[in-house]
Amino acid sequence: MSSAFKRRLLMPIAAAGVVGLALAGCTGDVEQSREDTDCSDYDAYGTFDGEEVTIAGTIVEVEADRLIASWADFAACTGITIDYQGSRDFEGNIAQLAEGGNAPDIGIVPQPGLVSLLAENGFLQPAPAEVEANVDEFWSEDWKAYSTFNDVFYGAPMLASVKGYIWYSPAEFEEKGYETPTSLDELTELTETIAAEGDHLPWCAGMESGEATGWPGTDWVEDYVLRLHGPEVYDQWVTHEIPFNDPRIVEAFDAAGEVLKNPDYIDTQSLLSTPFQEGGLAILDGTCSLHHQASFYEVNWGDGVEVSPDGDVYAFLMPPVDAADPLAVTGGGETVVAFETSDAITAVLTHMSSDTFASLRVEQGGSVSANNGVDPSLASSPLLEDTIEILQDPDAIFRYDGSDLMPGAVGTNSFWKGIVGWLSGDSTQQTVDTIESSWPQ
Repeated sequence: MSSAFKRRLLMPIAAAGVVGLALAGCTGDVEQSREDTDCSDYDAYGTFDGEEVTIAGTIVEVEADRLIASWADFAACTGITIDYQGSRDFEGNIAQLAEGGNAPDIGIVPQPGLVSLLAENGFLQPAPAEVEANVDEFWSEDWKAYSTFNDVFYGAPMLASVKGYIWYSPAEFEEKGYETPTSLDELTELTETIAAEGDHLPWCAGMESGEATGWPGTDWVEDYVLRLHGPEVYDQWVTHEIPFNDPRIVEAFDAAGEVLKNPDYIDTQSLLSTPFQEGGLAILDGTCSLHHQASFYEVNWGDGVEVSPDGDVYAFLMPPVDAADPLAVTGGGETVVAFETSDAITAVLTHMSSDTFASLRVEQGGSVSANNGVDPSLASSPLLEDTIEILQDPDAIFRYDGSDLMPGAVGTNSFWKGIVGWLSGDSTQQTVDTIESSWPQ
């Protein structure tokens, strides 16, 4: 274990018994016995036989099973029973649960804006020193800043994603002689070429996501803000140093609209009714060529679909304005925060902020981490290996998903709803003016 816990916490070592890990809700149970576990990586944590730590988050189904497997050895060796509750309603309910004194011990929060809200209301505990030491060692200052509010650090990053990937069929590109675009102009030229051939529309997408319908459209806008106007303007936009209806944001909306509102390029009639999980699947049957979605979309292709440069599908990053421009990407992730304090909770938090945990989770497949202690070769596909290398590249410009950084009234409300209205026929100016008027005073 390469973590601050080993250096900072000296605890007695004792034998641990069999520990069961239960996940309620949408996944099965995972059990881990210490009898077949090498506990040498976890000796420094000590033992907590009979203690339970509850964790909740939005991660469900197979991704939840992989999460549980990533802490199974730790739990077996320390004697901590970890009860994980996965629910897609976690984001909407956690503030109410915390106010009523019913929050879990630990929350896996997918948005910095929600972390800030929970901290401002006094629901969160500051991160233990061991966690902060791990974050200082294994993450960049930018990642730490996303969970620091009023100079108080509240939690470690967990998983991550890089957004702005454009998925495609390598076989189609080879057959038709398409080249991977290196600039936005080349991307436009590729789109025009596919449209002119006439056998199918160039792009496919899905915006439906229940109460969050519209969020994939915010990713398009954010990618264009960053590429057209750079990280400084992007930062000013998400912090409201410039208004949401600034002309540069209008330009980014219109750039996205050249595809998303153009029936010659995409099926505009089905955008809002197609679940985002199904948005790119038309690539597999040859009725679509390009799909804009994050690295995490890999899990949606299904069993038997090979993700590689010569496989069934692969992806390239949305290119910059000029091929010579520096690499700039948007992305997201989760923050692990605590609502309660105890030695067992501190131990779990410390493990989840370590390179050991991050490596175990990446090795389970389907995910990446910005933890710089992770060997990219552990990733489950060449694309995810490239994604980790991007996240670890000190020269890459990384900006967190803008809607996740904005106040909830905007980022997870009027921005999402604004995309729905915009795709339904509202003008760009009407859309950005309405979103701007919703920004909290």
